[in-house]
Amino acid sequence: MTGYRRALGPRPARPGPLAPDLAGWPAEGAAPGASVLLSQLATTWPGAELRGGDAAVVDCTHDSRQVRPGWLFCALTGTRTDGHHHAAAAVAAGARALLVQRFLELDVPQLRVPNVRWAIGPIAAALHGCPAERLSIAGVTGTNGKTTTSYLLHAAFVAAGWRAGQLGTVETRIGEHRWASALTTLEAPDLQRVFARMRAERVRAAAMEVSSHALDQHRVAGIAFDVGVFTNLSAEHLDYHGTMEQYYYTKSLLFVPGRCRQALVCVDDEWGRRLAAQALVPVLTFGHSEGAEARITETCCDRHGTRIRLDCADGLVELSAPVLGSCNSTNLAAAYLTARAMRVPADEAAAGMAGCAPIPGRSELVDAGQPFLVVVDYAHTPGALAGQLATCRDLVGPGGRVHLVVGCRGGRDRYKRPETGRVAAGADTAILTSDSPGDEDPRVIVEQMLIGVLDRPDHRVVLEPDRAAAIRLAVARAEPGDAVLVVGRGHETTQQVAGRELPFDDREHARAALAARGWPPARRSAVRRRRRAERRGHGVTVGDLTHGTVEEARLGFTDPADEVSPRAVPPP
Repeated sequence: MTGYRRALGPRPARPGPLAPDLAGWPAEGAAPGASVLLSQLATTWPGAELRGGDAAVVDCTHDSRQVRPGWLFCALTGTRTDGHHHAAAAVAAGARALLVQRFLELDVPQLRVPNVRWAIGPIAAALHGCPAERLSIAGVTGTNGKTTTSYLLHAAFVAAGWRAGQLGTVETRIGEHRWASALTTLEAPDLQRVFARMRAERVRAAAMEVSSHALDQHRVAGIAFDVGVFTNLSAEHLDYHGTMEQYYYTKSLLFVPGRCRQALVCVDDEWGRRLAAQALVPVLTFGHSEGAEARITETCCDRHGTRIRLDCADGLVELSAPVLGSCNSTNLAAAYLTARAMRVPADEAAAGMAGCAPIPGRSELVDAGQPFLVVVDYAHTPGALAGQLATCRDLVGPGGRVHLVVGCRGGRDRYKRPETGRVAAGADTAILTSDSPGDEDPRVIVEQMLIGVLDRPDHRVVLEPDRAAAIRLAVARAEPGDAVLVVGRGHETTQQVAGRELPFDDREHARAALAARGWPPARRSAVRRRRRAERRGHGVTVGDLTHGTVEEARLGFTDPADEVSPRAVPPP
């Protein structure tokens, strides 16, 4: 693996503000005021050079907006900004010392290292007393299934009577405390601060999602996972990694000595089989494949969840969880096997998974008493979308139809947009819409998705850039026995549009659409949020930014506008 060339350099995500209860959590979970000398931290990284005297620091951050008095500011160099340019602001905010790649003309102690990105993890870990070493941590990676597997694993920990933690795309959990997440995997200083709090609150085990970005950007440096889990791999984040080979290589970095002690690898795709053969740590394979050491022999799904039979070291085990779709069968197996590897008793692991609370935005049902299904899911890759469509087909049977609402995110991998459109054409109604367009024109994104269905002239596709209108249209078309599937955003409650962060929750809009058809009204809280947003000047929608009309066209005509049924969209 050492021979791989890097396709692209690291691209740090912009951090968000920390939850107030986590910001400033002291080193080693000790009482406020605990500190570590900069000279001690220098010993954790070969070649570190200290200038300007020594200093005692109590915490660290890579974000000058988060700095508090007595902190160490770590000047990360990224593709969009250089942390060294913000060092003066950090010092003004109370930073007692700096971690830098080049010495700056600032009158504070500075620790210079060859690469701040590489050093920040181990230094943050040392500052907090290496809290991860005192926890049992499972790291889950893969293109799809990380969140569901982590939630099921956390439920198994709790069922065993353990105080548990969880870190991932939806939220961070420490015991009964919960915070919304800004990143799938936190930046190293934030991550070590969370582990310090977990240790202080006597957490025994944690389930953690590990993204490819986090591995590439060394965010998990300084952490040794008890178990590393690989779920699957399909085309995703190629705008960042460049190629599937580089994407695979980055994922494989979790499964090396010093990073994880044992690997659980799903071998249902070629990448999993390759990883199982190449990993340098002990491996247990699982999946549906004949060659899997722990094999799923039977899967059964209905509207209440998924059940599997797993042939493993515990014998033939029956497992269930309230998650929809056969695509979750490997997630059940992964969670159970990981729990067992971490010494959760078999009965408690199975019971915890069976009693797991609904996972936000993951095959989440919106039920207002209507005679058809409404499902909201985070699926944002062609593979995940195909799995959700198959699930809905199974649930509605041969007499039901599936009405799909799907978009692609702006500023992300453009290569998958036509493929997403092609997969979407498998629905009875495919409504192509916006997701979170960011700085891109949502109509351009939709047109790129449309490329994937140009070879299907008999298929009806609806173009509706306004996502709220798209959800209303899907619900309006649904009849008894049908399913409405809204994918791409899942648990998210805001939308990035032309530099603005707008409130938008697929589940709330689905409830409002159902209320318009006579089922119980949307919750008042959603109405209040919308009105507050309008008062703040955020009443604009994606549809207001498209400068056009909605098109509903049967493809294959020389001019699709022959069947256009326009609805005027007011200009911005």
